Amino acid sequence: MSDENLGSVQYGRPSQVPFGSLTGGAPQQHQVRHRQLNNPSGTAASAAAAAGVPAASSSRPRATSDYGSIRASALHQARLRIESDVDCVSYAPDVTVEGTERQRLVDNSGEWYFESQHAVSGEELLSAKFESLDYDTCENSLWAAEDQSRTVWDLRRIELCRWLVHLLIGVVTGAIAFFIDVCIEQLAKVKYRYMKSMLDRCIFHDCLIYALLLWIAFNFIFVLIASCLTVFGEPVAAGSGIPQIKCFLNGIQVPRVVRLRTLVCKVLGVLFSVVGGLAVGKEGPMIHSGSVVGAGLSQGRAASFKFDLGIFEYFRTDAEKRDFVSGGAAAGVAAAFGAPVGEGASFWNQGLTWRIFFSSMTSSFTLAFLLGFYRGIPNDLSNPGLISFGKFDKLDYDLLHLAIFACMGVVGGLSGALFNTLNEHLTKFRHRYVTSKLGQLTEAVLVASITAVTSFVLIYTVRSCQPLGSDQMEYPVQMYCPDGKFSSMAALLFQTPEAAVRSLLHDPVGTYSVTGLIAFCLPYLLIATWTYGVMVPSGLFIPSLLIGAAWGRGVGIGLNLLFPTHFTDPGKFALIGAAAQLGGIVRMTISLSVILIEATGNVLFGLPIMVVLMVAKWVGDYFGTGIYDMHIELASVPLLPWEPPSRSAAVSAQAVMSSPVTCLYRQERVSRIVEVMQQYGNSKLWVRACIVDGCRSPVV
Repeated sequence: MSDENLGSVQYGRPSQVPFGSLTGGAPQQHQVRHRQLNNPSGTAASAAAAAGVPAASSSRPRATSDYGSIRASALHQARLRIESDVDCVSYAPDVTVEGTERQRLVDNSGEWYFESQHAVSGEELLSAKFESLDYDTCENSLWAAEDQSRTVWDLRRIELCRWLVHLLIGVVTGAIAFFIDVCIEQLAKVKYRYMKSMLDRCIFHDCLIYALLLWIAFNFIFVLIASCLTVFGEPVAAGSGIPQIKCFLNGIQVPRVVRLRTLVCKVLGVLFSVVGGLAVGKEGPMIHSGSVVGAGLSQGRAASFKFDLGIFEYFRTDAEKRDFVSGGAAAGVAAAFGAPVGEGASFWNQGLTWRIFFSSMTSSFTLAFLLGFYRGIPNDLSNPGLISFGKFDKLDYDLLHLAIFACMGVVGGLSGALFNTLNEHLTKFRHRYVTSKLGQLTEAVLVASITAVTSFVLIYTVRSCQPLGSDQMEYPVQMYCPDGKFSSMAALLFQTPEAAVRSLLHDPVGTYSVTGLIAFCLPYLLIATWTYGVMVPSGLFIPSLLIGAAWGRGVGIGLNLLFPTHFTDPGKFALIGAAAQLGGIVRMTISLSVILIEATGNVLFGLPIMVVLMVAKWVGDYFGTGIYDMHIELASVPLLPWEPPSRSAAVSAQAVMSSPVTCLYRQERVSRIVEVMQQYGNSKLWVRACIVDGCRSPVV
């Protein structure tokens, strides 16, 4: 395919600019006008002239609109979202791309072009901090000689070491989960005990403002510690870590994502985030923590703290490290949910399956064993994960229930799409304006303070009183309720989010009112949307489940009022609402089905869960991608999708690459290799070329 035959292809997707040249130079500070050409058979030189950009012989970079349009379509999934009013952007592989906050689209005699005041080069658009991992075996003469020199006993020793490392991964990951769970439980007891004492005292002495200030102080201090660990300790420890681990398992080197320093900041930061009252959970970060454990133990060294044990040197390759990171991620899922199932890796084999199953089993056993000792029941192994929805005595359903569950899946997909859209705009705002460390710290403590104020206002204004029962919460708050009753709103807010989810699923009929649940659900949805992306370690599973369980129980209460004989248990609707909300946000199906079935302990309710997850995914996908894929895209990570975009399915590599191609021959001088590596680095995209010279062929 030549430049003359590429034709004119218009690439039009609002507010999205694809990556520029993969070998782009410095940005040129001059104005460029880009047009859709009307001459599809024109040459590259004429196309550049029509676009108003000098030809290749000039000192300025050339612009070929048709050539760049096909390139833009082919790199549709590797793009950078910007706030723009442009409907169509196209450019050549080695042209400086114009990208600004404010761009103007002009119609001039049928030719569309845009004007810009700021130039962004391809090097700026494709972040140079991401490089690819070498998961392919480098088969050369040295590798063949080393492989042939190994004996049967060497191979058996290596395989035994693999199993030993996976055993250690499971034990250490389970121990970390136990540490996080116990620390959160103890710190939460101290916090809520003091706050309950202050509230009970101030009700009679008219000093509720001091109770509010105490609540703000608790949240402020804990979240400040968590944010400092992230901002000054290791910024990559922020969030759940699931998008970063997904990128790593698919061949992208995310800087410092599996360092020991990241693990320390992640573990300490997440427990302070949860105790600080933020709308976060500890389950998501466990996946990241397990991955770091797998990467560290398999290498026998820690780059963050500059020490090397000199063991497991055979595993110090990208492919081997990937397998152990996969085992660590599965062990983290098992420790968090008791279900070692996930979606995200693009490489798998049967041998790896058995080893990952072994590390997951070890992680669940270690956590259950330690929790049994901690709770005074050494022989009790019935706590395989950090989260459990408790035992459901009766989860029967019929066709009418399935129809209602499907409708709830639609609601979950819509609310999940709303959550993702709002979070996307907030993330763009953070990337543009909240870039300093002081600004990131300020945002974190501001979210913590607003969360405390919102919770206090809800408890103060929603006067929903219920009688104390046998299943009363550990710290019931009476507020303005009469003796023998407690505030049901305080029951949701005066405990960790995991405990609040269990309350919504199992509290008896009459504990909550529809108006109270609506009053809780809407503010919590907005706060959770704001919280995800703040510079603290945070999980998304539990806040999503809590939001869905709240409105799901409201649906169950409403149906119970209308049909008291047919819909008697609002708890099952809370479970379906939790599944719908989580599915609408993260858009997973297989793994979420297994996780939720495992958490409920009732496999008979698997069909409704699968139905609602599929409906929520279908509805949510109509409006956009899942939250994790969205954050991968916003971070400008060049993660390839499973399938190419429809517009680029028939485009060859020649149409999207720069020229001339940089080549390395099979026999090359070391100085030449060093020169090329220093000039381009590993982050550039190299393509195999064929230069026939009779004796040598270039390689990359």
